[in-house]
Amino acid sequence: MTPSAELAPTSTTDAPTMGYDDAETELAALTKPPTFESKAEERKYLLEKLAGAIRIFAMLGFDHQIAGHLTVRDPENPHHFWVNPFGLAFRLMTVSDLILVDSNGKVIGGGKPGRRVVNLAGFQIHSAIHKARPDVQAICHSHSLHGKAFSTLGKELAITTQDSCAFYNDIALLSDFGGVVIKGSEGSLIAKTIKHKKAIILQNHGILTVGTTIDAAVAWFILLETQCQVQLLSDAAGTTIPIDEPQAEFTAKSVSTERAGYFKASPYFQVIEHLQGHEYKQ
Repeated sequence: MTPSAELAPTSTTDAPTMGYDDAETELAALTKPPTFESKAEERKYLLEKLAGAIRIFAMLGFDHQIAGHLTVRDPENPHHFWVNPFGLAFRLMTVSDLILVDSNGKVIGGGKPGRRVVNLAGFQIHSAIHKARPDVQAICHSHSLHGKAFSTLGKELAITTQDSCAFYNDIALLSDFGGVVIKGSEGSLIAKTIKHKKAIILQNHGILTVGTTIDAAVAWFILLETQCQVQLLSDAAGTTIPIDEPQAEFTAKSVSTERAGYFKASPYFQVIEHLQGHEYKQ
């Protein structure tokens, strides 16, 4: 697959010690998820990624008290997913802490004694989306500061920056707050509202993103949280200038792909593995 316009080198100066073809080949490898010889090997990789993603959320300050849940679909049984246990600090999360939940919300694997508890609201939301979207490998949701603040406005994200073009025609708004999501109907409403899109703003609640890889789901969440902050700041400063539709559509073709999302997350995973990999992979 040819790298997107955003990811492809534009001249040989981008790779001074190699030819363009070599640089393009290396970039293609960096933007493509790995493959595995067995489901067990893939599961090990995904659990390390999920624990790392949760640590990234803690590093960026996206965790808040006991709220927030990140999930990844089990590679062997797609009707089951792995999630962080209820009430355990994101900063302390390890692979051995993660729990496996079935389609009924029952913990059927993983975790540690006394900590095999699933967040009911998290289950209702994530199970509904995983069921409705077989293309989704991972889902990220937390009560991050700027996403939560922006959600109280009950309005759509404005396409005003190059980064925001990643969400051009690809973000939903649930303009209703039904309370804590403890009913299956609320989870189903969220899944119905997000449809085929990569993100959703939950009014008076926060933001949620999905991805065909855990990397992309993380990248979209970080990007959306930042863009919520940008819009809050720019709206307070004056009248913003939206990007024209043709330019937004053109830019989205480069910055909004799942492959681009996978690559965008790589620096965060590099940092967390360097700083804490020996801890969270246990």
